[in-house]
Amino acid sequence: MSARRRRRTVPEEPHGPDERWMASYLDMVTVLMCMFIVLFAMSTVDAEKFVALSNSLATGFGQHSSNTVDTAEGVVVPPELLDQNAQGFADIELQAARAEFDELSALRDKLRAALEEEGLTDTATLTIDERGLTIGLVSAETFFATNSTVLSTRAVTVLDALGGVLSDIPNQISVEGHADHRAAAAPFPTNWELSAERSTQVLRYLVEDRGLDPGHVKAVGYGDAHPVADGSTTSALAQNRRVDIVVLSDATEGVRRLLPQLQAAQKTS
Repeated sequence: MSARRRRRTVPEEPHGPDERWMASYLDMVTVLMCMFIVLFAMSTVDAEKFVALSNSLATGFGQHSSNTVDTAEGVVVPPELLDQNAQGFADIELQAARAEFDELSALRDKLRAALEEEGLTDTATLTIDERGLTIGLVSAETFFATNSTVLSTRAVTVLDALGGVLSDIPNQISVEGHADHRAAAAPFPTNWELSAERSTQVLRYLVEDRGLDPGHVKAVGYGDAHPVADGSTTSALAQNRRVDIVVLSDATEGVRRLLPQLQAAQKTS
């Protein structure tokens, strides 16, 4: 039996040139480029800053021990500019507070004029504080009868005068009800329900009859926790059965904190 000779298959060599050397060449060029960039950067960096940066990085990576911890927050300001910047920030807040106070003062003047036109000057107090402009519906004549949430004729007249001005402002408004210190009677379990219903009645009148945007108004009940008059006289009880309408300032907290100071300065000037 004859044996067949097996032929060895020789792979064909590629016809084109071998370009594998380019990968190594490109790696070398990349490394050289990075090296020159680093050398250029080091040549243009202030020596003291470079040493400080180097030491900081060494400490951060545990190469050197440090007894201090960096707890800095916010914007880092050079010491020589710290007082100057702090004064600048204070001046900016003061300017914003004056602008906000001027807007609230203009609104207060409009409300006061509307009340004077109807002969109702003594039916409300107008005070600017850190919340905004508070309209206190307080007078010798009551806005609500005892244990009642029905608006008196006097209250409706006052709300008509105020509503014409409040309907045109974009601010949020908080309508806050209050009761006198005597215990509530049926149908109200406590003064909380009584005061909340009073604020709701004022809110409904302002929205339904005076056209205030319902998305800008809220009602709050404080019970008898915030009286404005002490004692149990008829006048004191009537003043505590009240509703405050607060035009809330939309300024920042820092700006709003300055409003009482501007109010006090205006009174003394």
